[in-house]
Amino acid sequence: MAEAADAVRLLLSSTALWLLLLGAGTASASKAVTAHLTAKWPETPLLLEASEFMAEESNEKFWQFLETVQELAIYKKTESDYSYYNLILKKAGQFLDNLHINLLKFAFSIRAYSPTVQMFQQIAADEPPPDGCDAFVVIHKKHTCKINQIKKLLKKATSRPRPYLFKGDHKFPTNRENLPVIILYAEMGTRAFRQFHTVLSEKAQNGEILYVLRHYIQKPASQKMYLSGYGVELAIKSTEYKALDDTQVKTVTNTSVEDKTETNEVQGFLFGKL
Repeated sequence: MAEAADAVRLLLSSTALWLLLLGAGTASASKAVTAHLTAKWPETPLLLEASEFMAEESNEKFWQFLETVQELAIYKKTESDYSYYNLILKKAGQFLDNLHINLLKFAFSIRAYSPTVQMFQQIAADEPPPDGCDAFVVIHKKHTCKINQIKKLLKKATSRPRPYLFKGDHKFPTNRENLPVIILYAEMGTRAFRQFHTVLSEKAQNGEILYVLRHYIQKPASQKMYLSGYGVELAIKSTEYKALDDTQVKTVTNTSVEDKTETNEVQGFLFGKL
């Protein structure tokens, strides 16, 4: 019986020690610090980032890619994020080789073209957009989100100031530049975009207008843009004060100076002074 009692006490002691170590490990794990780097703008759609990748390849590929994804955003509501991601890659694969597809995947991973999309979003905010419009056009300082008003605003467009076009603007391929400019602010892949694009691309092909597309997201995401590929440093300063004996510090300093002087003297020559 005594041996059994000793065994039970030993087992309980071991269990208590194990629980103590487990608690200590949990407490130490809870002190870990996790850092995330977020941008100041909301998360941007991958489809728009993919279009900017295509635009960097060539203006022709940009518009070819655009034609294949006119209403692709509707799949985002029914498909998972991963399936939608693969769908974008599949559409882009019609115009890119395997090497460039891998580059596109890498660009997605670091969100390389998100700042470009946000740049267009900021330009649209400066217009500003008409209230309640998923997409809108600007025709020489005149705004509208109704397709049936485009013809009316085009009549006296040349009498109004011509808009300034940026280097990164997406211009519909045309042989003429001296035409009335219509700038479409819309989110590629949405139904509102397709409706405007059908009308404007037809007019551009007929040589009536210079059609320019700029990204505009009517309802930006609530989630911030998380950035990867950047280093994050956390500098933690200790505010603990430590007392030192100055006499010991001076003694150590004087001793080190004497040692240094002695090492500089070789057979009567003071190389430190030479």
